[in-house]
Amino acid sequence: MTHPSPQIVPFAPAASPPAASAPTSTTVAAPSALPATPARPAPAPPAPIAEDGSFEAFRALDRTRLALMAQATGGLSPAALALAFFDWGLHLAAAPGKCMELAFTAGQRAARYGAQLAASSIGRDPPPRIAAPAGDTRFAADAWKAEPYSLWAQWFLMQQQFWHDLTHGVPGVAPHHQDVVAFTVRQILDTMSPSNIPFMNPEVIERTRESVGTNLIHGFQNWTEDMSRTATGRLPVGTESFRVGRDVAVTPGQVVLRNALIELIQYAPATDTVAAEPILIVPAWIMKYYILDLSPNNSLVRWLVSRGHTVFCISWRNPGPDDRDLAFDDYRRLGVMAALDAVAAIVPGRRIHGAGYCLGGTLLAIAAAAMARTGDARLASVTLLAAQMDFSEPGELALFIDHSQLNVLESMMWNRGYLSADQMAGAFQMLRTNDLVWSRHIHDYLMGERSRMNDLMAWNADSTRMPYRMHAEYLKRLYLDNELAAGRFLVEGRPAVIQNIRAPIFTVATERDHVAPWRSVFKIHYLSDTDVTFVLTSGGHNAGIVSEPDRPHRHFRIAFKRAEDCCVSPDEWVAATAVTPGSWWLAWADWLAGLSSAERVAPPATGAPSKGYVPLADAPGTYVHQR
Repeated sequence: MTHPSPQIVPFAPAASPPAASAPTSTTVAAPSALPATPARPAPAPPAPIAEDGSFEAFRALDRTRLALMAQATGGLSPAALALAFFDWGLHLAAAPGKCMELAFTAGQRAARYGAQLAASSIGRDPPPRIAAPAGDTRFAADAWKAEPYSLWAQWFLMQQQFWHDLTHGVPGVAPHHQDVVAFTVRQILDTMSPSNIPFMNPEVIERTRESVGTNLIHGFQNWTEDMSRTATGRLPVGTESFRVGRDVAVTPGQVVLRNALIELIQYAPATDTVAAEPILIVPAWIMKYYILDLSPNNSLVRWLVSRGHTVFCISWRNPGPDDRDLAFDDYRRLGVMAALDAVAAIVPGRRIHGAGYCLGGTLLAIAAAAMARTGDARLASVTLLAAQMDFSEPGELALFIDHSQLNVLESMMWNRGYLSADQMAGAFQMLRTNDLVWSRHIHDYLMGERSRMNDLMAWNADSTRMPYRMHAEYLKRLYLDNELAAGRFLVEGRPAVIQNIRAPIFTVATERDHVAPWRSVFKIHYLSDTDVTFVLTSGGHNAGIVSEPDRPHRHFRIAFKRAEDCCVSPDEWVAATAVTPGSWWLAWADWLAGLSSAERVAPPATGAPSKGYVPLADAPGTYVHQR
């Protein structure tokens, strides 16, 4: 018996194999010669002490305590940190070999640093310097090569290397605990970086000398203004130049559906004829939808409309305390399924191209899997943009997700009814403190300059809340229990299995994604039984998706896997796939064209009044303005 060899080929539609029939079950009869033994009745469960719900008061006491504690810890669980450090410290103390290795390498580095000090004192060239980690540009400026700044930078990098070795490779430590300890130590070290200290940063010293200290005055003014805006709930400086409906989210359209959770926007056609199959975009509800409709020059929605597509997009409602009981399945029913019903009514007789971004892509895949189980074939294709299906390796975001941490988050959400935007933003900033925290600290407060606001940064500041029940279910069922990848995620009592999807899948991952790491997104190859076109594009979680044509310094890799082909590893895929300069948007448009009807049709009417879908408001609607 031969097996098909792994193939990575240019993408082209291919027929999907038929679904395998379910195995039949057999029943084994008990031997008749054995005498029947009467079954012993099962013991009755103990009667509850209280049946009036009075136990809930005790649980509320625990939740209240945790919610109050979280205000002092920034939402982090002290128990989770203590368990991680206890695990690490106990195993380190029980590993004399590791301790001797650390002592030996520390001695080598100390000797090397001593040689640098000696060489600098007598004016000779120092030995090779310690290189900064990839992507760390704190000491890249020429000013850091002069003494004593170079010695300070080298001392910091040496300490960074030592603590990396100290927190990694300790035998017996749980991987999650190792990551938590290493991450925590890295945050502490970063606060002590010479680049963050005014009198140790040569660039700040030079700017202070040139401006006679006015940079520090301007920096203090910037700091007080930022603190004032944060305290009063106002958006950051510069966001007023990117007003929703005036500067961003300006593609013309109409809201044709509004329910308790979404507004569905139907965008106005820009061509005389359009593709027969419409596109439904499902954005993530952790942020506002208009990341896909930013400025006119980089709006994915406007670009699709200009190429002759009929585009619909969901705009999620910003939930408040009264929405605490919204469940994850409510987002499927009132979101994806309600939008599909509306699109099918407005464009009858046509299948629909579904596209989901981030968490919206995960929800779209779940909806598509549930639809396949019931024989609902309205989806012509499924596009997943930076969306995970398997959450076993979700990157550094998993540092904030374990049972202890989830208990704290649930208590915070239970107390308020939602997870606030500032709590989510703080977690994402901690993942990239050098880029999102300390670089701004240096630029805005020490150098005294204002960081230039752009449309993507303004969108990032326009965040939303997450309902208590939905977010708790999402974290537990997907991140902790990984039910979707395991085939245990239930929709209406039936498993929503990704393997049931028969529509072709187009998946986009980004090289520097810290929210949905590309190797995690790549696992769609292992979970699906349909044709998969996979794209790996330059950029991060947001900027990699907002990658309009003609944008410089952009590239991507793309390859097509038939349903019957063997899977390859991510590294094999990268090695076998050539780099293509430009934007992946063009490749996606070609892929959509290959799965659509050749005919061009007249644009559909806006809404379907006879079916209850009437224009309610101009785009971008009302939900996007909720704060």
